[in-house]
Amino acid sequence: MEIGISTFVETTPNVTTGQVISHAQRIREVVEEIVLADQVGLDIFGVGEHHREDYAASAPAVILAAAASQTKRIRLTSAVTVLSSDDPVRVFQDFATLDAISNGRAEIMAGRGSFIESFPLFGYDLDDYDELFDEKLDLLLKIRDSEKVTWKGKHRPSIHQLGIYPRPVQNPLPVWIGSGGTPESVARAGQLGLPLVLAIIGGSPLQFEPLVRLYKKVAARAGHDISKLPVASHSHGFIAESNEMAAEKFFPSTQQAMQKLGRERGWGPYTRETFDAARSFKGALYVGDPMTVAKKMIHLRKDVGITRFMLHVPVGTMPHKDVMRAIELLGKEVAPIVREEVTKWEQQ
Repeated sequence: MEIGISTFVETTPNVTTGQVISHAQRIREVVEEIVLADQVGLDIFGVGEHHREDYAASAPAVILAAAASQTKRIRLTSAVTVLSSDDPVRVFQDFATLDAISNGRAEIMAGRGSFIESFPLFGYDLDDYDELFDEKLDLLLKIRDSEKVTWKGKHRPSIHQLGIYPRPVQNPLPVWIGSGGTPESVARAGQLGLPLVLAIIGGSPLQFEPLVRLYKKVAARAGHDISKLPVASHSHGFIAESNEMAAEKFFPSTQQAMQKLGRERGWGPYTRETFDAARSFKGALYVGDPMTVAKKMIHLRKDVGITRFMLHVPVGTMPHKDVMRAIELLGKEVAPIVREEVTKWEQQ
C-alpha cells in the first residue's frame, strides 16, 4: 500500500492571531514538506491546483519541480489538475518536464476541481463543464500515447500531425482520474483503464466500497487488467503523539476552513460534535496518534479496496512545525505499521 501526503497550500487567516501567511512563504514551506516526506520514506506527495486568494498553488507543477531536485524517491503529482480549464498540451509539457527533473517520478491527477474560479479566469463557460473535461481528457491521453498528434475538438484549436515535447521519462506518463465519488466519474475511469483517486472526506468510508466495485467491474468489461489499476484515497487528517493532542491541534483550522466553505455552499455549521464523529473509527477523518490512524488506514485497505492513501494536511492554516511533525509521524511510525499488516493480509 502506497502512503503519502496531499495539500492545497492554504493561506487562510491564523485562527489565533488572524494573521495571513504570504503565498511565497507557504509555497516555500510546502517544498520543505515534500523534502521531509521523501526523507521519511513516504511514497507520494500531491499538490492541488486552485485560483483563489486563500490557496497559493495555482501552478502545482512548478512547486513540485522545486522539490524534485531535492528529493530522490517520492513520486510527485497534482491533486488535482483542473483539466477542464487548462490546455492539455501545456499540462503534458509541464509534467513531462517535471518527469525529466525528477527522473521519472511525475504523475498527473486530472479532475474537474471543487471550485469554479478557473473557468472565467481562462475564458470558459460553466455550461460546458462536462463537455470540457471529456474533450480535454481525450486530448491529454492522445498526447501521452503518441509523440505526434492529430486531434479535432470543439473547445480548443485542432492539431494536425504536430509533435508535443518534451517526452517524459516514463512511458506512459501516469494519468489518474480524481473523483468526488459520483458513479459517472468512477465508471469513466474504469472504461478508460485509468487509476482512480476518491476524495473520501465525509460520511463513512465504507460508502465508497460499491464505487470501487463499480470501477473494477467497468474496467474488466472494457478489457483492462484490474490487478494493475490502483485506487487511491484523498482524506483529511492529522497525526500527533496522542489522540487528544491531534484533535486539539487540528480542529480549529479545520472548523474555520469548513465554516467558510459551508457559507459559500449552503452547508450547516461545522461543530466539534461533527468533527469528533468524523474522527471516530468509522468516520472519514484520520486524526489521532500513529496507531489510531494506522488502524483506520488498514481498515480502508481491507474493507474498501484502497491501495494508495494520501493524508490531506493541513486543512486551513496550521503551524508549519506541526505539519512537519505530522509528516514525520506518518512516515516513521504509521507507514511501517500499515505496510506490515497489509502485507500479511495480502499473503494469506
